[in-house]
Amino acid sequence: MRAVGYRKSLPITDPEALIDCDLPQPEPGPRDLLVKVAAVSVNPVDTKVRRRAEPEAGGVKVLGWDAAGTVVTAGAEVQNFTVGDAVFYAGDLTRPGTNAEYHCVDARIVGHKPKSLDWAQAAALPLTAITAWETLFDRLDVGKPVPGAAPAILIVGGAGGVGSVAIQLARTLTDLTVIATASRPETAQWCRDLGARHVVDHAKPLAAEVASLGLGAPGLVFSTTNTDDHLAQIVELIAPQGRLALIDDPEQLDVGLLKRKSLSLHWEFMFTRPLFATADIAAQGALLDEVARLVDSGRLRTTLGEHYGRIDAANLTRAHALIESGGAKGKIVLEGFAD
Repeated sequence: MRAVGYRKSLPITDPEALIDCDLPQPEPGPRDLLVKVAAVSVNPVDTKVRRRAEPEAGGVKVLGWDAAGTVVTAGAEVQNFTVGDAVFYAGDLTRPGTNAEYHCVDARIVGHKPKSLDWAQAAALPLTAITAWETLFDRLDVGKPVPGAAPAILIVGGAGGVGSVAIQLARTLTDLTVIATASRPETAQWCRDLGARHVVDHAKPLAAEVASLGLGAPGLVFSTTNTDDHLAQIVELIAPQGRLALIDDPEQLDVGLLKRKSLSLHWEFMFTRPLFATADIAAQGALLDEVARLVDSGRLRTTLGEHYGRIDAANLTRAHALIESGGAKGKIVLEGFAD
């Protein structure tokens, strides 16, 4: 089968950073679905793994943790899926990625594709939807008020893939006032279009930016990027006993800053459930089915930002380069393999 991978961790500017290759078609296990991949999207995790994880000696490592496609085979222990079903999912960090014609995935972390979306639109959603949902409802517990705080949430990095979904979920499923951050006119408008009530500039001191809104101190902050740069400002602006969640990878984080206000810190990593085969692993499949229901009812929209054409090394290289530049808006999606 056709696939895109790499033989050595290299800068994306190197011609061998990502390569087209032919690999054996995978064999599904008893809990797996074998999916014919129709579309994929690219996430920051793809670039991080490419830079940090060397393939096995003589092997090719395939990236990709978002896909939409059609079930070709269902394992003997699989429930709720049959051959021909249209599905979407984010996969498992410990298994080969989705940048391939065929892909095996644990059925418990798979959802039924939204009927109202095409393949590319659907592929934009899974990883970011799971991350945003788990952060808001499992980590931050946004339904529980922070005493004395403004009923608001600040989403740092609102125009990114995760922020784009988090804005919509907070707007649609909670009564919180959604404040997003963006630093360019086009990304600020993107956040407003998704439902942010207010947009502030994260290139300026965030505490003053949020205070200028006159809402009071929000009790909840979801930081999707550059948390180490923004931490002191977040601690200043958040209400006492507030809750802070993050998903990025700061080199250092001075958690001592949180003590004076009794702030709680919550880390979200959407691969935790599949990585450890947790007792509630099937919650991810159920979550994606609920996301599909929200999409098909018109309450949630795809966050597809750019369509880069077919799935090949050249187009994936372009996508990695844009993500590494920090200039992406929404999700970058690729669709289909060359005939």
